[in-house]
Amino acid sequence: MALTSKQRAYLKSLASTMEPIFQIGKSSITPEVTEAVAEAFNRRELIKIAVLKNCFDDPNAIAATLAERTRSQVVHVIGKKIVLYKENKEHKKIELPK
Repeated sequence: MALTSKQRAYLKSLASTMEPIFQIGKSSITPEVTEAVAEAFNRRELIKIAVLKNCFDDPNAIAATLAERTRSQVVHVIGKKIVLYKENKEHKKIELPK
């Protein structure tokens, strides 16, 4: 299910007050990072990730790769901040607007 622009805007507003819970450094996306992000989706639906200055990969490419590997959706990428969303059917906390 693709996010509508209204849903995306709602998730952006929720993410604006969040602190990043992961940092991606010079080794970029490792299997451990992917696994940690996937594990975090068991506890929360919205995740903010910071891409450090020593990471030379494009944040948009990192976001797309992580979203694909964790079966989540990219909410947005601004500068070196990535926001991903994955609905948790068992422990739903975020009610998206229609």
